[in-house]
Amino acid sequence: MPYGVLINVAAVVLGGWLGSCVGGKLSENLKRQMTVTFGICALAMGISSVVLMRNMPAVIFAVIAGTLIGTSLNIDGAIRRGTGALLQKMNPGQDTDTGLMVTAMVLFCASGTGIYGSMTSGMTGDHSILIAKSILDFCTAMIFACQLKRATMLIGIPQLIIMLSLFGLARVILPLTNAVMIDDFKACGGVILLATGFTIMKVQQIPVANMIPAMVLAMPVSAVWMDWILPLL
Repeated sequence: MPYGVLINVAAVVLGGWLGSCVGGKLSENLKRQMTVTFGICALAMGISSVVLMRNMPAVIFAVIAGTLIGTSLNIDGAIRRGTGALLQKMNPGQDTDTGLMVTAMVLFCASGTGIYGSMTSGMTGDHSILIAKSILDFCTAMIFACQLKRATMLIGIPQLIIMLSLFGLARVILPLTNAVMIDDFKACGGVILLATGFTIMKVQQIPVANMIPAMVLAMPVSAVWMDWILPLL
């Protein structure tokens, strides 16, 4: 059973509901400070993943190539348009930041920790990674919901679909990988988490969704680097 996936999704939905209920009672100073805090937490998670990098050229190439693909497809823009329409229906008459919704979706649905945690859960039955992620996601969803309101809860739908798919595919994907490829995959996710952290803290507004294709490229590029490039060096 995908207990870790269900716990993680439930944490986001519950955090979104609770935040939408009490968000109006929290001071703007508290919201601002907590937003910065969760941005720092995203940076910390990103750093902890990046340090696992085994093949730096492969990871950097995957990030650059993936971002080029995402930018050419305008994934960030497509998500913004979709979430903008959704937010208007959920919060009519309110000026809600669609960029914040995109950032939340990437953080909850496409982080390296979530993807790897889902795969690990499906392959080994170890749900500890997703349970640990759920604690941060619950608190983060509360803060996002202070601005996004009930729309935050809907992030649980794509999150459930993505994580359950990875959970089911884990037995097919993981046997084709090795420890080095997985570490490079985590490092690639860490780079995206760093970009997410900077975006949450509003240090630099980065179209993080455009970086998602890098996650698909990370392990194949790592394998090509080890099998084909390194022997030539």
